[in-house]
Amino acid sequence: MKEIPITDIGNIRIGQTENRAGGTGCTVLISENGMSAGIDIRGGGPASRETPLLSPLASAQTIHAVVFGGGSAFGLDAAGGVMEYLEQHGYGFDVGVTRVPLVVQSDIFDLTVGDMSVRPGHDMGYEAARTAFEEPDYRDGNYGAGCGATVGKMLGMEYCMKTGIGSYAVQVGELQIGAVIVLNSLGDVFDRRTGRKIAGLLAEDKKSFRSTLEVMSGSTDIVENKFVGNTTIGAVITNAAFDKAQLCKIAAMAQNGLARCVSPVHTSADGDSIYALSVGSVRADMDLVGTLAAEVVSGAIEKAVYSAESAYGFPSAESLGI
Repeated sequence: MKEIPITDIGNIRIGQTENRAGGTGCTVLISENGMSAGIDIRGGGPASRETPLLSPLASAQTIHAVVFGGGSAFGLDAAGGVMEYLEQHGYGFDVGVTRVPLVVQSDIFDLTVGDMSVRPGHDMGYEAARTAFEEPDYRDGNYGAGCGATVGKMLGMEYCMKTGIGSYAVQVGELQIGAVIVLNSLGDVFDRRTGRKIAGLLAEDKKSFRSTLEVMSGSTDIVENKFVGNTTIGAVITNAAFDKAQLCKIAAMAQNGLARCVSPVHTSADGDSIYALSVGSVRADMDLVGTLAAEVVSGAIEKAVYSAESAYGFPSAESLGI
């Protein structure tokens, strides 16, 4: 097994755009000829569009794009811009009078970062799609949907840290599998191999950590609003051939990678959602791919921590020397 760039996986294009002053952005994954897709949603508060298409009971067997955005539910308009770009260029299902691209989207909550009034919309989605085709520019860090990502928010934004978007991919023989993750969790983040904390809730000095779990355990009283609006979203991408039902299972197994690195996770204050995308024809065992899916999700989470730069007054792992 060897590590490869996420961009080595063929038949998928990635485009990103962001508004740095606003502290938000979007990332688009496009397969112009269509890709099989599944999803697993574990968080209690997802912001999403068209995800029921990915149910094995839904008619459509392929989709054309996945959008990750900021802006919470306000940012879901970005998918319309992606659809417009794809329709203009002849991509989508032929319905006689036009082609209808199928585009799904999930968003993070970043309204407390930068300018709350700036959210991904139609124009930002269109630009991200254009970039995916004309100027592919995928980068880990404070880019795309990761522009306003933060973690460790149990005590609000005063003690959180800056993270971003991250990717990690591997190859085993002909099989390729990778993940793109937007890390915006309520909880703390840990190295999957050593268990060492690498991001999360900061102590009073804002140079060291305190435990989110210990803070939560300080009282058993019901907390009605746990600083709602946190989520980690992402996609596992493979060149192995699977149908929607199999990809939903792979997405569920991929969530294990999130659970290995983030704690607390999958809370009512999160919207944790993982897509699984099949963009190739390689034959591979589903359980192997699901196991590797968890591994690449964990790797992408760590990349999202270490590639981020301090911004909007929030320190990063790099600035803290972690």
